[in-house]
Amino acid sequence: MSAIELGAANFESTITANEIVLVDFWASWCGPCRNFAPIYEAAAEQHTDIVFGSINTEQEQQLAAAARVSSIPTLMAFKQGKLVFSQPGALPAEALEQVIAAVRELDLSAVDDQA
Repeated sequence: MSAIELGAANFESTITANEIVLVDFWASWCGPCRNFAPIYEAAAEQHTDIVFGSINTEQEQQLAAAARVSSIPTLMAFKQGKLVFSQPGALPAEALEQVIAAVRELDLSAVDDQA
């Protein structure tokens, strides 16, 4: 499945209704964003059990501000509705795969116990 468009109307419901959600904050004028897009889409096609969302920061400025996105592209990962990863910059395919593997393996009950 390819990445879905996220916005203010469906962001929170998508994050809370799915086990793992990756979110790419991007803009059409951003060169690194355009370079990262095919890598992100390929991962979305490969990992069909994960929701891959994209947020156009030009159209969703308030949402990007609320998420404290200060540089694009920014990749965020949510597991069970909780933000577990956030990093600006375009990732190479191998690094994106490492993030996906780490999010899959993350035991949130162990994280919650330490909080």
